[in-house]
Amino acid sequence: MRLTLCPLFSGSSGNSIYISCGGVRLLVDAGMSAARIEAHLREIGVDIREIDAILVTHEHVDHVRGLGVLCRKYGVPVYANEGTWDGILLRESGIPLRCVHTFYTGEDFYIGPMNIRPFPIPHDANEPVGYSFECRGLRCAVATDLGHINDTWMGAIAGCQAIVLEANHDIEMVNRGPYPSHLKRRILSRKGHLCNEDCAKALVRLAHSGTKAVFLSHLSNDNNLPELAYDAVCGALAEAGLIAGEDIRVSVSRRDKVSDMLVLEGGEL
Repeated sequence: MRLTLCPLFSGSSGNSIYISCGGVRLLVDAGMSAARIEAHLREIGVDIREIDAILVTHEHVDHVRGLGVLCRKYGVPVYANEGTWDGILLRESGIPLRCVHTFYTGEDFYIGPMNIRPFPIPHDANEPVGYSFECRGLRCAVATDLGHINDTWMGAIAGCQAIVLEANHDIEMVNRGPYPSHLKRRILSRKGHLCNEDCAKALVRLAHSGTKAVFLSHLSNDNNLPELAYDAVCGALAEAGLIAGEDIRVSVSRRDKVSDMLVLEGGEL
């Protein structure tokens, strides 16, 4: 058995992540145009018609931009909770009813052999969630758009072998940067985005729980740099006696390009 995880896009301009295991092929979010999502899937050898479902974390445009076209063109099933559907349908009224599937946050559901658990996250959306996935002993998770560290989402992803985890901004870059004050307050708030330092703190705890690989994701184009996020995380891991590249694989998700594919097989990378 093998589990494949690959961010197709990552950042404030758009997010979409490909996950497959046990014959099930999923997208988490569809935050770029349908055409670009199709093209990036083709780069990794996947046809959009092979996608079994799209799971939506929340209704912000950088997570749902391509959703309507993919539903109308291909009839892809879409899973979201009630609050997220309310937000999506305010912006996108043309989603066919046959594509609409609703789950309850905190309750597991299955697509084929894939067990999926949506868990609440602290973000300024209607009912935002992250996801953990388990398939025949392999576990991964997606946790981005996190205003702060809390026990709820940390507990939901603890023990996952691979995680897509937010490292959105460097606090000094936000404070020095050109954004208006209200936007800076939003980013830095407890329902905003996770900074590099908090991502690093969370990852140290997760590594001790069994995490073997992480994609640092949803980096801000204006308030972060890949090397800043990477150095913050690797420094914190080193202080905790963990070596990046040996004890845990650390990768930075690419904004506009397909990231390196991660494959778990029998619990090993």
